[in-house]
Amino acid sequence: MHQSGVDIFLRSLMEEGVDTIFGYPGAAIVDIHHQLIQAPIRHILVRHEQGAVHAADGYARASGGVGVCLVTSGPGATNTVSGIASAYADSIPIVVFTGQVPTALIGNDAFQEVDIVGITRPCTKHNYLVTRIEDLARVIKEAFHLAASGRPGPVLVDLPKNLMQSTAPHTSAAAVDIKSYQPTYHPNVKQLHKVVELIQKAQKPLILAGGGIILSKASQALNRLAHIINAPVTATLMGLGAFPADSPRWLGMIGMHGTYRANMASAACDLMIAVGVRFDDRVTGKIEGFAPHAKIVHIDIDPTSIRKNVPVTVPVVGDCRVTLNRLNRLLQEAGLFWSPDSRESWMAEIETWKQTHQMRYEQADVIKPQYVVEKLHALTDGEAVVTTEVGQNQMWAAQYYHFNQPNCFITSGGLGCMGFGLPAAIGAQLARPDRVVVDIAGDGSIQMNIQEMATAVQYDLPIKVIILNNQYLGMVRQWQELFYHKCYACTKMEHTPDFLKLAEAYGAMGLRATRPEEVVPVLKEGLSIPRTVIMEFMVEPEEKVYPMVPAGAPITEMLLV
Repeated sequence: MHQSGVDIFLRSLMEEGVDTIFGYPGAAIVDIHHQLIQAPIRHILVRHEQGAVHAADGYARASGGVGVCLVTSGPGATNTVSGIASAYADSIPIVVFTGQVPTALIGNDAFQEVDIVGITRPCTKHNYLVTRIEDLARVIKEAFHLAASGRPGPVLVDLPKNLMQSTAPHTSAAAVDIKSYQPTYHPNVKQLHKVVELIQKAQKPLILAGGGIILSKASQALNRLAHIINAPVTATLMGLGAFPADSPRWLGMIGMHGTYRANMASAACDLMIAVGVRFDDRVTGKIEGFAPHAKIVHIDIDPTSIRKNVPVTVPVVGDCRVTLNRLNRLLQEAGLFWSPDSRESWMAEIETWKQTHQMRYEQADVIKPQYVVEKLHALTDGEAVVTTEVGQNQMWAAQYYHFNQPNCFITSGGLGCMGFGLPAAIGAQLARPDRVVVDIAGDGSIQMNIQEMATAVQYDLPIKVIILNNQYLGMVRQWQELFYHKCYACTKMEHTPDFLKLAEAYGAMGLRATRPEEVVPVLKEGLSIPRTVIMEFMVEPEEKVYPMVPAGAPITEMLLV
């Protein structure tokens, strides 16, 4: 029996368990859409291809699976690049299918032709241009395998139009076997014995959790390790939710906008166990001043991430969950356990830092953005799935919404891509229809992909968009105030739309708070409405995110007020 390229494409997706695709049609993929509407796969029509990729990204993070998007050739393909680069920076498993001109026209500057494989080669884990229909099923199976395995990441598959229209005999793709790609899941046990020896000698251990904990579903194993060795835990921005924020061992986020106690603990610890991190510059600050007294254990499935930025004492290549479970067993088999009193002086030192410089702000006559996030946390019992845009709104969400579960904080960390939050919230809501999904946004970033309000309304998604409107591009303005003599060049938002009328125009609900006493009533009303809602809060225009580590400084040298 012969099947068309479209038949093979759809069958391959169903074999991978795909139930949702985010996309935008075009001439190069019209044959796919013609049959897609008959398939048991939900197609979400976005309003911009960048939104499709961010939505697939949000879907992947909220579900713990692989996100999928489908766009046309030329500008449709190039519009995906920011989203792909964001997923690549954060190691998010998505598969992006792009239409392409017929194979006979490739290289001839045909209408809506671009070399999307060449364009995205630096920001994909792998990509394919399929030129033979006989390869299609195999390529799709490999794409999903590559996206989800090892260190996850985006994979792009470019589909020429004539392949979708041609036919080939029905075949099922064989199990994936790529000789040059064999991720190391199981760690070298000799290295783990070295880790055990370091733990036995440590007086001031610290665990640093990154996004790899969440991606490998290692939160339970991480919590167990912290319990066994009685060590405090901090996390990167991408690791928030990997360890419960209500635990007495939790220090808060580390880095440029991390807590005072987390940053100071990193400088004072004598052992740092870093799991699923890549030691980004926003985490380490000045490398020479990072964890200067510590032996560093670095556990990661990607060997190229180890020793790339920070020298380490014991490198361990392996899957975070597999490795932590094995390490925990070794500790238990050796009868090693540290009671709550065993780190008393270390915990007391951390408590002093906590009491000396707590996260704080003063709520007076003008709404403070931190107050909005704190009240959101209280009203949702900390159970919401929170996406963010990028900038001050992102940092306030990270600091004041305290995450107790993984896969609940969804943000563009490595790339810092403005316009991420709204489409990511759409993907997250579709993945988790049982949860309240909130996009915490700024008045600048929300306008990058505001058109996706139409998508949210079309599919009756009850996402809540909280706009912290300070009438500035806030994070850049903060840098200008602190380091550029208050020269607010090009950061004042001289004109913004009336977001309430904009919500109404899209068919959503719009609410606004201009005074502190209106914050809670607006949040309560907005959260209670079972439809798409924009809640705008007119906040202090020149409020800053603190703590803040100036560029090039060690993370112990924080601006605190």
